[in-house]
Amino acid sequence: MSSVASPAGKHRFRRPLTKALVSLLAAVMTGLTVAGCSAGGQTKIVFAFNKREAIPFMTQVVKEYNASQSKVRVTMDTSGIGTTAAGFVRGNPPDFLLANFNNQAARYVTHCSVTDLSDTDAAKRIRPDVKTLVNQVGVCPGRTSAVPYSIMAAGVLYNKDIFAKYNLQVPTTWDELIAVCKKLQAAGVTPFYGTLFDSWTVSQGWFDYAAGGSVDLKSFFASMDKEGKDVGPDSAVSFQKDFLPGMEKMMQLVKTYTNKDANSKIYGDGNTAMANGKAAMYLQGPWAFSEISKTNDKAPLGTFPLPMTNDASDLKVAVNVDLAAMIPEQSTHQAEAKDFMDFLFQKKRIDAYNASQLGYGPTTDAAKVTDPRIAGLRSYYEGGKFYAGPSYVIPQAIPITNLSQSIVLGSDPKTVLATIDADWARFSRRQ
Repeated sequence: MSSVASPAGKHRFRRPLTKALVSLLAAVMTGLTVAGCSAGGQTKIVFAFNKREAIPFMTQVVKEYNASQSKVRVTMDTSGIGTTAAGFVRGNPPDFLLANFNNQAARYVTHCSVTDLSDTDAAKRIRPDVKTLVNQVGVCPGRTSAVPYSIMAAGVLYNKDIFAKYNLQVPTTWDELIAVCKKLQAAGVTPFYGTLFDSWTVSQGWFDYAAGGSVDLKSFFASMDKEGKDVGPDSAVSFQKDFLPGMEKMMQLVKTYTNKDANSKIYGDGNTAMANGKAAMYLQGPWAFSEISKTNDKAPLGTFPLPMTNDASDLKVAVNVDLAAMIPEQSTHQAEAKDFMDFLFQKKRIDAYNASQLGYGPTTDAAKVTDPRIAGLRSYYEGGKFYAGPSYVIPQAIPITNLSQSIVLGSDPKTVLATIDADWARFSRRQ
């Protein structure tokens, strides 16, 4: 709570105040001195949440929390990441964030603009390999600034009935994948449905999975950070050197085994096609299932990791921190925000959330995934065989979404990767 001082020099000449004006000013000043407090004497905190599919779930959680105690009143702001970012710039951020931990959100962490949460029970329950995943995207040295709430694991969505009809097994090596594609194509079935007109579906799908299945990304990005401004054609590691084999295999799939009109198709087209059995496979995350079910809630779908080598032990799944909890340092309601965070991270609540959104729990005591649509990825996630896709790790200043799309639309992969190297070196010099 804060009081408001009058601007200097405004009271050199004073006139008597009427009784009505005195009353009005008193009311205004009372309102100002209880900023952050609701009419009932409760402390009001603002909770920023913009995962639209989960707003009904979180609305109910907020209602339960507000009913569970009388000291804090949580209000949910669903206006979006742009509003949240503007709040940080203006010095008036929300008190608590639960946001997709991508490059945009990671900036709050790397600038040390959010509170150290290492002393919270939630932070202590997070799996060590998931902590490493978070730090790979963004870290403030010496702090635990973002505590993951939900992990999304992604791979190849496939039609189980089509696989069964043609007696196909889920492939675990590159050669097995190509054999599956050839059998499907010979039977007149489109192997992969491509939605290449939507650039984000390329970067998070084709680009991320091809790179993650070909390269040890954790080691790669650690080396890239060391190379920094020296990244280029002659550096120890580079995109044009390390990513090129995976990109060439990706283009083999795109050119030979996708629908002929993939360049003009968008995300919605892909969901409809998979709902209607128009293709056998689709590179998307679990968020697509809810859209597919709007057309066909009985679509027989499963998921497996995209194999990019001939060693089945190389198989890993792409994951992203779909939601992470953060408390801005500028919030004047740190204790209240942490209390709400404790409520959110109660086992029954975080388990229920992840089950409802087809996510994986980040805690050591998380419930096992049982939904058959994503169960094919469970052993990989539980065994720590996962990676953060490069589109989540590469700095936002590098337009990786558009650059990766340019590859699938026909640009020379090596030239594009060299451009990414140059952008990386330029970004490192500025840093």
